[in-house]
Amino acid sequence: MTNSKFDKKILDQLHKLEEKYEAMGQDLSSYLDGLLHADYLTYWDYIHLDTLLSLQNPKTQFPDEKIFIIYHQITELYFKLILNEIEQLASDQEVDPSKFLLRINRINRYLLHLVDSFDVMIDGMDQKQFLDFRMSLLPASGFQSAQIRMFEISCTDLLNLVEESKRTEMIVDDLEQMYDHLYWKRGATELATGKKTLTLKQFENKYSEEFLQLARRHKNQNIWRQYETHYKSVDHADAIVKALRELDQLSNVQWRLAHYKSAVRYLQRDPEVIAATGGTNWQKYLPPRFQRVIFFPELWSKDEKDNWGKSWVDETVLKK
Repeated sequence: MTNSKFDKKILDQLHKLEEKYEAMGQDLSSYLDGLLHADYLTYWDYIHLDTLLSLQNPKTQFPDEKIFIIYHQITELYFKLILNEIEQLASDQEVDPSKFLLRINRINRYLLHLVDSFDVMIDGMDQKQFLDFRMSLLPASGFQSAQIRMFEISCTDLLNLVEESKRTEMIVDDLEQMYDHLYWKRGATELATGKKTLTLKQFENKYSEEFLQLARRHKNQNIWRQYETHYKSVDHADAIVKALRELDQLSNVQWRLAHYKSAVRYLQRDPEVIAATGGTNWQKYLPPRFQRVIFFPELWSKDEKDNWGKSWVDETVLKK
């Protein structure tokens, strides 16, 4: 077959491939042989569908436990998408307000899906089944989601994640000291003694060093620092502020409030209050206005910060 029988576009592509592989000291012909003999890609192989659908392994015979497992797996995949966006934001050397805004909006879209989908947990399981199968999960807890903590560390200065009453005691730049007083640790204490639960001890043993490394890396490259350094006074600044405020609200009010509603649904039975799996203190840990975690406090008024989460709790939880 002569070259004249090939489409010019195909010939141009072959020349480009030849240049690419020559630059790497590789033989294009060998790679073409591999392509010739390779099987066609299928959807199920590409996303490893059989493996994915085999990853649900309930510990009990209660059917709704499978809902519980799948929903948490979906949540972890969403947070993987979020961290993928943050990784690109942190490493991007090009100052591009449009691209920055695009990625923040992507993160917000994922968070919005997570908030909306939490109805699967709130109304999607039989309460009795949940209270039965949850006892087989001890001491594991959704509290032990490392990606959620990675997301928080990547968004803001670590001081903003310290328990509010301890922030004035922190030494500037002492990340280890701040890590010891992160707000979420207070939520994993034994209700009776105030000691660390096994759930928290396991979590810290597995992830503490990784969290500290991430905190060091993102000390000057978290979302807030990127905004302050590059995007505070640029085109689209107002839109960026709006998107960052939405990220803050979705992460630290609506997402947490969805968890709180779920806990009330399954663990609140007047006059009895049932402890969460792992013994986490959900009554104090979950309500946004108790935690008062704010990623971007500079973007909110004093009144908004003083009443953080209160209006959403009033509207969503207390409103009859």
